[in-house]
Amino acid sequence: MLNRVSTYFYRRPRLVLAIFLTPPILYMLVVYLGSLFSLLINGFYSIDDFTGIIVREFTLRTYAQTFNPANREIFLRTASMAAIVTVVDAMLAFPLAYYIAKFASRRLKTWLLIGVTIPLWSSYLVRVYAWKLILAKEGILSWFIDLFHLTGVLDWLLSFPAIGGSSLSLSPIGMFIVFVYIWLPYMIIPIQTALERVPASLLEASSDLGAKPFQTFRNVILPLAFPGVVAGSIFTFSLTLGDFIVPLTLGNSKFFVGQAVFSYQGTGGNIPLAAAMTMGPVLIMVVYLLIARKLGAFDAL
Repeated sequence: MLNRVSTYFYRRPRLVLAIFLTPPILYMLVVYLGSLFSLLINGFYSIDDFTGIIVREFTLRTYAQTFNPANREIFLRTASMAAIVTVVDAMLAFPLAYYIAKFASRRLKTWLLIGVTIPLWSSYLVRVYAWKLILAKEGILSWFIDLFHLTGVLDWLLSFPAIGGSSLSLSPIGMFIVFVYIWLPYMIIPIQTALERVPASLLEASSDLGAKPFQTFRNVILPLAFPGVVAGSIFTFSLTLGDFIVPLTLGNSKFFVGQAVFSYQGTGGNIPLAAAMTMGPVLIMVVYLLIARKLGAFDAL
């Protein structure tokens, strides 16, 4: 009986392929794309201002609300934070990724990669709340700042309306620090993978032709590793764009997209507007992924 079954499937490889691919394809279509389509459709509904009941009639009024000044400012604030975090993560990740790929011994490389990924083994919430304690006024970072008599500098930074707050644990500066730390591993690994693919012979040839180290980096290493940088930026940019836990935990009254969606859906009960706001980051990431694909980012994943 078993031989008959195995022979039957052996002679029909397309049937076997269909059996294995049908569950994940159905999952992607029904659960993943279905949920996005549901958000898109809900954004075309509206909410009755008097009763608070969702009016399931096609209208562009809800999507139009996402372009009012307050929501535009939320989108701009979130995208700016995502962009800055991505750039800083790339600057921090590249030297370490380069050392891991080109200089570290096999044993040291293993330990360094373990060190990079260890934070991912712990709970995301635990790490965020740990940083909230570190950045608090009574935290260890404030203690070090006070130890070196830099409290005045910190107060000066926190006095700026755009980046400041009552303390580091309740300010965009603190959010930026936490975002950079949280997503850094997602930038290091793709860059390290891309650098591993850069042949050592190209670096030797560049040196033999008289190129200085900076010229080799600019003309050989960076162009070949750039797809890895873009691949890492997909993670850091998108994760910052859609995150609401860090802004909710360390932010102030200036909302980010995740907070706005959480507030509209949870506190306000305005599901259509929450759905419409959610489609903003989705649209931004679709454009971002198309640009990343052109830059060869998917080859470095």
